[in-house]
Amino acid sequence: MMNIEYLNTMYMDSYFPNFLVDKVKAAILKVEDFIKQGNHSLEEIQESLDEMTLTINDIQEEFWEHNSEIETVARDSIGETVETILKFYQVPIDIEEAIRNRDW
Repeated sequence: MMNIEYLNTMYMDSYFPNFLVDKVKAAILKVEDFIKQGNHSLEEIQESLDEMTLTINDIQEEFWEHNSEIETVARDSIGETVETILKFYQVPIDIEEAIRNRDW
């Protein structure tokens, strides 16, 4: 089993409140758990990814309230984490498609 580092860059940067990074991580873990269940079509996995992305879009407002935001470092960290999960579980969805509904 591969050891996935979830949002490592965000956790290491004090600009991002850990309790908010935890919320982003929880949204990502929900998708990972869905993928782990197996027997899902790519469309169903993409729907789960879309739900994750919309959840993170909503969390973005909380970052603003705490003098932070989902900016370049955060986008990269989220993207890298999701991409690592997709590769690990051999899900052939491009990262740009996976997080296509982002507004961050």
